[in-house]
Amino acid sequence: MLFQRRTPPTRAERLRVALWPRQSWSRSLRYFGKRVLRLGASPHAIAAGFACGVLVSWTPLFGFHFMMAVVVAFFIGGNVLAALFGTVVGNPLTFPFMWWGSYTVGHWLLGHELGGAPPPPMRPDLFHAPWQEIVSVLEPMLVGALPLGAISGLIAYFIVRAAVRAYQGARR
Repeated sequence: MLFQRRTPPTRAERLRVALWPRQSWSRSLRYFGKRVLRLGASPHAIAAGFACGVLVSWTPLFGFHFMMAVVVAFFIGGNVLAALFGTVVGNPLTFPFMWWGSYTVGHWLLGHELGGAPPPPMRPDLFHAPWQEIVSVLEPMLVGALPLGAISGLIAYFIVRAAVRAYQGARR
């Protein structure tokens, strides 16, 4: 390879770079934005794909965000790679706010009384808990994720579409 390192990075170094970028967070975010803008598709397809990723980021179904984003983007004609980029909206910094919002909105939509009680805490044995206990948390989160994900997906669609149009217009 032309630009390969002389000594490959150690596992510890790769982990550190994955958790904290070598340059800075702002540079990493700018690079991520440029990757989305440079995708070779129509502005609508890129924006629709990105919006799909944003929408599925609101769901509490860990490990399935990539798969769900790809499926939804495929069915609506969005760019699949942009959908994968859109799932980055859900990250360890935003998940607590997204979960709290989807849980609260879900309770409200289902007509349940919150009573000021927070959702049950995440426990290591949650997956060994009775099914009713798991459903009591997942049901309001899934119901609340749909409207919040749709609203944020629409907002992301219009922002990304305008940015891609401007970028592609300037490149011509």
